[in-house]
Amino acid sequence: MNMLLRVTTTLAAAFTASLAAGTSFADNDCRDPIAEWQPRDVLRQALKAEGWKVRRIRIDDGCYEVRGFDQHGNRVEAKYSPASLRLRELEIENDDDNDEDDDEHHDRDDDHDRKDRRLRTHARTAPNNGIVSGSPSPRNE
Repeated sequence: MNMLLRVTTTLAAAFTASLAAGTSFADNDCRDPIAEWQPRDVLRQALKAEGWKVRRIRIDDGCYEVRGFDQHGNRVEAKYSPASLRLRELEIENDDDNDEDDDEHHDRDDDHDRKDRRLRTHARTAPNNGIVSGSPSPRNE
């Protein structure tokens, strides 16, 4: 019986500790009542006035999550409280350092390569003017 009591007490303590840890991770959530939220356009205009180029504002964990570029051209991701529009979290990706781990830099290069391929493919396509029919034969370049 004594062993069962120890196991039960240990399990209860572990469960309580896991609940406490879970709530500490949830501190990034915004808990503003929806009735007090300001429109996203108010936040968009305020950031635009500061020189930001806002690409997207979405709701994440009850916060407004903004993605875009700041006044210095850095890619940014920020979280704002929707009622007060207070900044809660800010991530800045500075492209000045040529860090090999910077995925955004590589993504831009990939986009550029895709655009080049698309332009080359488009240049090989026959015009739709009735003179040429069918698909062009592939060329080796």
